[in-house]
Amino acid sequence: MNPIEITPFTPADLDSAYHLFKRSIPDTFEKEGLTAAFTDEIQQEVDGKKQMLHDAIVDEASVRFLVARMDGNVIGAISIGPCKEDVIRCTEGKLSNILELGSLYVMPEYQGQGIGSALIHEMITSLAERGIEHFCLDSGYRNAQMRWLRKFGKPYVTVQDYWGPDLPHMVWHCNVADYLR
Repeated sequence: MNPIEITPFTPADLDSAYHLFKRSIPDTFEKEGLTAAFTDEIQQEVDGKKQMLHDAIVDEASVRFLVARMDGNVIGAISIGPCKEDVIRCTEGKLSNILELGSLYVMPEYQGQGIGSALIHEMITSLAERGIEHFCLDSGYRNAQMRWLRKFGKPYVTVQDYWGPDLPHMVWHCNVADYLR
């Protein structure tokens, strides 16, 4: 495998990052068994990520992205920004002033190779460098929940049946210093 470079997102990355979301979001839904019934939600998620990319270009204070590149192409991304509505709702506003780590996607053919972990590490390192002591993250995807349970431990809150019967939403509240290597 060629070397991976992780850097801040730039306007030149826009098309490649958008392509990442167009490929990886449907793949994520498919792996969750949600493809057929969630076509509109998939497109909303892709459109939402595209808007976040544009927001990051216009106002870096709103959301920041790091991207993983191989051979000049974006193959992974992660963001940090204000808490979204699901976290605020699930925590009854208790984490509303904490930055949320999100938008972690890796191209399907590169998953399971440590790229997501490298993106998380780089983002947490950048938070520490900025003097940020806490972050949160959330997931309604079962596969991601299993990974986050291994990586971040017990969630701060789990809301049962949030997305429907037997589909919980989990939120983690993390101390940056706990995840620095």
